[in-house]
Amino acid sequence: MRPFSLDQLRTFVAVCEAGSLAAGAPHVFLSQSAVSEQLRKLEQHAGRTLLARSKAGVAPTVAGQRLLAHARQLLALSEAAWEDLQGAALEGTLRLGVTDYFRPAELAGLLARAQARHPGVRLQVAVRKSGEIEAGYAQGEFDVGLTMRLPAAAGAAAGRRAAGTPLRREPLLWMGAAWSCAAPPAAGAPLRLLALPDTCSLHRFAVALLKRRRVPFVVALQASGVAGLQSALAAGLGVACLNASALCDGVQALPAAWTLPALPQARFVVLPPRQGESAFVQRARQQLVADFA
Repeated sequence: MRPFSLDQLRTFVAVCEAGSLAAGAPHVFLSQSAVSEQLRKLEQHAGRTLLARSKAGVAPTVAGQRLLAHARQLLALSEAAWEDLQGAALEGTLRLGVTDYFRPAELAGLLARAQARHPGVRLQVAVRKSGEIEAGYAQGEFDVGLTMRLPAAAGAAAGRRAAGTPLRREPLLWMGAAWSCAAPPAAGAPLRLLALPDTCSLHRFAVALLKRRRVPFVVALQASGVAGLQSALAAGLGVACLNASALCDGVQALPAAWTLPALPQARFVVLPPRQGESAFVQRARQQLVADFA
């Protein structure tokens, strides 16, 4: 048995979240050279390259993303074990806002497991569009907010948002009914686009992209939530741009024959702490990141 060092994992998480060794070092109270040495030993122990390094900083590799999820869970369990022995378990009411796009098939199970791990926490959950979550968080409606971010090119405001804690990346995909999407529409026929209302950032992103690439389309249906989009997709009412975890029974990614514009990745982030928030909320946010990663 070759267990991982929690100190090395803590440094790895700090660097991944900060985006560079220099930015991550203060979070673990180490010098940059000590951080580099810990990461070298961690990669040696894992037998994998965990970080891709560039002039812009560092980002986890595919293997690093896998370890990052495990590391957050292990660190959270270690913290929970200490708190349990000290009689310091999490207790209080937590108002949580979650974007409708976050792991739609798994969200209920994630919440149930988080509740089971922290029985003293009274969760109050609102599932809404990312823009509504961010606005509500700014107004104090939520204690913790989990939103989806699209590339900065999707809108001028994207670059002005506070970064938050990275939680997950997913590719965006063009999707349609599994039984009807083998062949694209006839030449000249408009694409039948299914989407959430135009207040949704992903709706605006998809529409802007199709217009830029001069792909003829019509918004054939606007659903109130992702579940409605999934039902409409499975029924063959059109196609949609959604994140990969929204794939479900009866729905699949469109094949290359559709020649639709290439899509980037979406990022899911936990909004950054507010000034003056309670120690309970700070700890609950850390646990949520670990539980949902």
